[in-house]
Amino acid sequence: MNAPDRFELFLLNEANGEKKITEKAFVGMPNTSDFTILKEDHTVGNLLAEHFKQHPHVMMAGYKVAHPNVPEVLIRLQTDGTITPREVFVDVCKQLIASLAQLAQNFTREYELRRMATAGDNDNPSGNANGKP
Repeated sequence: MNAPDRFELFLLNEANGEKKITEKAFVGMPNTSDFTILKEDHTVGNLLAEHFKQHPHVMMAGYKVAHPNVPEVLIRLQTDGTITPREVFVDVCKQLIASLAQLAQNFTREYELRRMATAGDNDNPSGNANGKP
């Protein structure tokens, strides 16, 4: 069968020196870089591209996945020149990590509150407020 082993689709081969993210300046446009992210797909590509577009110094951002069997995302990012594409990349990633941490905290708090409320309902199986049948 031609398909690679499944673990090769998401684990980096450190023995071969694979890096998660590489940057290459795009010669055709000023202040533009191509970032290649290994072992990722549309999920990360779309998430990053949409957040790059919201950054005030970004003029253009887009991504592509060359082929579904090749777990690699190419992101092209052009800035207005006040900061580099790499600085935008790092800034947006930090913002996303902070947002996801806040989401995790909110989810955990809501989950715990619902668990406590459900536990209170289980203490009173009759469903009456006074606990009498």
